[in-house]
Amino acid sequence: MPIKGSNTIRGTGQDIQLSNEVYSDPIHEHAIARYSNWKFGMFIHWGQYSVASVEASWPIMRPSVQFPITQDEYVSLHNRFNPTKFDPDAWVQLAKEAGMRYMVFTTKHHDGFCMFDTSFTNYKITNTPYKKDVVELLATAARKGEMPLGLYYSPPDLNHPDYRDTSQLASVNWNGEPTRPVWPTYLHYMELQLRELLTRYGDIVLIWFDGLFDQNKYDGYRMQRVIYELQPATLINNRIGILGDFETPEQFLPNSIPIQGNKLDFDHKNAGSKPGEVPPPEDFRLWETCMTINNTWAYNKNDRNFKSSETLIRTLVKVASMGGNFLLNVGPGPDGTIQPEFVSRLQTIGKWLDVNGASIYGTTYGPLQSLPYGTTTAKGNKIFLHVFDWPTGDLIVNGMKEKVQQVKLLSVHGKMSFAQNGSQLKIYVPKQAPDPYVSVLEITIR
Repeated sequence: MPIKGSNTIRGTGQDIQLSNEVYSDPIHEHAIARYSNWKFGMFIHWGQYSVASVEASWPIMRPSVQFPITQDEYVSLHNRFNPTKFDPDAWVQLAKEAGMRYMVFTTKHHDGFCMFDTSFTNYKITNTPYKKDVVELLATAARKGEMPLGLYYSPPDLNHPDYRDTSQLASVNWNGEPTRPVWPTYLHYMELQLRELLTRYGDIVLIWFDGLFDQNKYDGYRMQRVIYELQPATLINNRIGILGDFETPEQFLPNSIPIQGNKLDFDHKNAGSKPGEVPPPEDFRLWETCMTINNTWAYNKNDRNFKSSETLIRTLVKVASMGGNFLLNVGPGPDGTIQPEFVSRLQTIGKWLDVNGASIYGTTYGPLQSLPYGTTTAKGNKIFLHVFDWPTGDLIVNGMKEKVQQVKLLSVHGKMSFAQNGSQLKIYVPKQAPDPYVSVLEITIR
């Protein structure tokens, strides 16, 4: 029941603020703890824009030479969108092979095109040559594959006449016009679509809003009440003008462990805590960074600037070491397949997690944050030491205040000899790094 006068984050769970009240719900707190344990998820940006190998929505919001397409051409792309090779079971299987524990799919991007069979606009997937409800197909596959599914939903909608004056180009008023008398009608449209998404497609673990700028205009508390009314365990991010359940840095990692009261969305990297500092659990702010494998969210056949498997694995480790989740994006092609460069990297990450997953899943931020050669995560009485730069001699760990009982190498499950003198731990390691990407030592403390 509602509890007035408190908005404290309690450990892994968080009270829910509804207007000027706070709602403490064990179901929701359990959902937050579960989400925090997952650590690694798949973000999927897919829509009619894949036909032209252009970024989602932005080519008509901020036209550039990078994506030379007119608004009329962009808006008509859905007439050619027919992803006949779309296999939702294959997507779920790939996420599993990558070691991902949840998926987030774009149901509607800023352009307003809906990838589900909504009753409130004709600008949707079922009015393409494909005709099928993609969200329904993916939700069915995810449920069958026991893969938790979250849904991205864009509050901006360039196609809706109540969001903006559509007689003008989107580049003029893409951020919306809330002062027009029809704005409340647009908010009602948003609510109706959220109700569709939360009543037609089974359990939805999170709604990933992308409110861009001036997010307060979307009446976030109203949308939050709708979501909790329909699915109390559904989490909400911080991009609709309210606190939400987690922060969303985009394409970057914060400079330290995030704490309450510091926003990390878009390009604000200051997490609040000092670099290297380990905050108490009650001060920690749950967060998730989203990132692309190349430089584009949507499918772009011309973007060949792929991050290496090593970079992606190390990014996952760094995110986990600061208590966050890593939401790694793929942009499927216009036929519905995921390009091989993405597949190979995801499978490589999955193979690394097969060996070292215990150091990622279910962990929290580690006690040692300023090591020159790596970082740490923690779980129970285990500290996982992730070594990026393998030493030429013994591995020296300074700042180990706890009494160490055992050290072993995850890749071979072999116990390592060590010596501890005060807060300095010396581990006698082999000359060669056991893993080409990140070697992990499991340290058991008393």
